[in-house]
Amino acid sequence: MTPRNHLLQAILILGTLLVLRTERGPSAGEITPGERLFQAHCAGCHGPKGEGGSGPTLAAPRLVRAPTEASLIKVISEGIPGTEMPRSRLDNEQIKQIADFVRGLGQAPPERVPGDPRRGKELYLEKGACAQCHAVNGRGGAYGPDLTEIGSLRGARYLRVALTDPEADVPKSFSLFRGDASIPENFLLVRVVTKDGRRLGGARVNEDTFSIQFRDHANRVHSFFKSDLTELHKDWGKSSMPSYRDIFSKEELDDVVAFLVSLRGEK
Repeated sequence: MTPRNHLLQAILILGTLLVLRTERGPSAGEITPGERLFQAHCAGCHGPKGEGGSGPTLAAPRLVRAPTEASLIKVISEGIPGTEMPRSRLDNEQIKQIADFVRGLGQAPPERVPGDPRRGKELYLEKGACAQCHAVNGRGGAYGPDLTEIGSLRGARYLRVALTDPEADVPKSFSLFRGDASIPENFLLVRVVTKDGRRLGGARVNEDTFSIQFRDHANRVHSFFKSDLTELHKDWGKSSMPSYRDIFSKEELDDVVAFLVSLRGEK
């Protein structure tokens, strides 16, 4: 066989290998374009493995807001109004690549969390007194966000930080109150002084140009015309939630996080 024939044979073999590799997809351990895009644009909120952070957990067999490929592509492309999920500036092919990667995350085994959720529930209700501010399945306070589905909305790492350092990640997308927006986006602590000298404060429930309503720690809702106030303070980025760093031991924190992770809307 002549050198020229050897060269042609080598080119044919190489071409065949490239075609086979393309048909098989990336080899084990190789980072796909979708994963690369996910790490650059999505992991900051959803976690590097989709385990959840300030954004919902994506490593789940079924995504509540995006159960199909088409709905997932729509969510990535258009965002979710009233939440911290923004519109995408990526092109259609890149969005499709991210969607493919996210759908693959649902095939991964569920996140393993240390701790006993049964003991965690007891600590949540008793030592932590968390139900004074938070509700689960309609039972508890309304001062803080409802936690009925928190396990499908936030990952274990985020929940642990929220318990030990509550102001580490208070939603930053503050704006004027919007009736169509979620509680996290609207969350804001306010303090007022009335013309008759009363000093009150709580979590904002509603606000418009002329009035404001907020809920105090006792779950009482106060409503004022702004013209009846001498002071109105808005504590952007502040949280009224206490830190449990020195209240729960490490093992107890594990238990409470395990309980919160287990809350996925099932009664």
